[in-house]
Order: sequence, then structure tokens, then C-alpha cells
Amino acid sequence: MGKITVETCEIEGLKVIVPTVFGDERGYFMETYHYEAYKEAGIDQVFVQDNQSSSRKGVLRGLHFQKEFPQDKLVRVISGEVFDVAVDLREGSSTFGKWFGVTLSAENKKQFFIPKNFAHGFLVLSDYAEFTYKCTDFYHPNDEGGILYNDPGIGVEWPVPEGMELVMSEKDKKWGGIKEYVAGK
Repeated sequence: MGKITVETCEIEGLKVIVPTVFGDERGYFMETYHYEAYKEAGIDQVFVQDNQSSSRKGVLRGLHFQKEFPQDKLVRVISGEVFDVAVDLREGSSTFGKWFGVTLSAENKKQFFIPKNFAHGFLVLSDYAEFTYKCTDFYHPNDEGGILYNDPGIGVEWPVPEGMELVMSEKDKKWGGIKEYVAGK
């Protein structure tokens, strides 16, 4: 393959991608996406929308998903560092309700592939971070769903340093837990 290395995760479908980086005294070069290389790695999706956000330290976004129009996502950080989390919401999955987290940073250049029917969120660990991602469906504002970031039914172990104040949207503070999600299905 050569262009990327794919690390499998304990939850089927999730993949951490490490690109090949070519560096010298001038800086570096890497391909951030190459359809054939990703297809060979089992990521054969057509991405239709790219998004980018910036956030300051302590911002926690998530855990979000689209209900009727689910999206595969390929996420990465281009400045700073985040702890990125995916929660399995696939009906019938042996890992339903389980989570996986990975640190993504401008320095490690890792990417995280999150298939449809996963909730997704991230916590900014650096003073500032720019986060970018590709999606396989367009964003539908009336289709958003979410699960509370600290739901004990999931138990995400967010790496919140002592003294860090979390910054969240009002919407993200009010999501229900995994039990409410299941009851609403």
C-alpha cells in the first residue's frame, strides 16, 4: 500500500489511519486522502462534504449523529490536539454502546474513520485546535441526534486534566443517555 497504514480498532469498522509523511529541511508533504489507497484499506466511500471547525482548549463537541441520514466520517486535526471518540450505535452489533477514543493532532497526523451509525465527539486538549472532516452525506439540521458525553451507560473516559473547565453548547449539555436512545428507537 505505502501511502497509508491502517490500525484496526477493537470495534469493527473503526479505523485509525496513519499517512506516509515525506519530510526534509523544508517541511513535509503528505497525501491527506487518496481514493485508491483508502479503497484498498477497506474505506470505499464517496465523500460529498468537507467541514472544518476551530475550538479552544476545553471545548467538548458531541456526542453527535444523524438519525435518518447517517454519515461515514473521515476526521483529522490540522492544528492542535483533540481526543476523538466514536460510540457504536449499530443495531445488533456485538459492540453496541461501546466506545473507542484516539488522540488526533497536527503532530501525529493520524486520521480516524468513523462509519455510519456511530455517535461522534471530541475534546480539545491543546490551547487551540482546528478539526476537519469528510462526510458521505450532507448535513441535515433537522436530523441531528446526540448522546450525553458523560453518560455512565457508555462510560467514555475523557482525558480531562484537573482544573480544565469543559465548554459545551447548551444542546450538548441536554442530550439523553444510551438508555433514552434505545427507548426512542
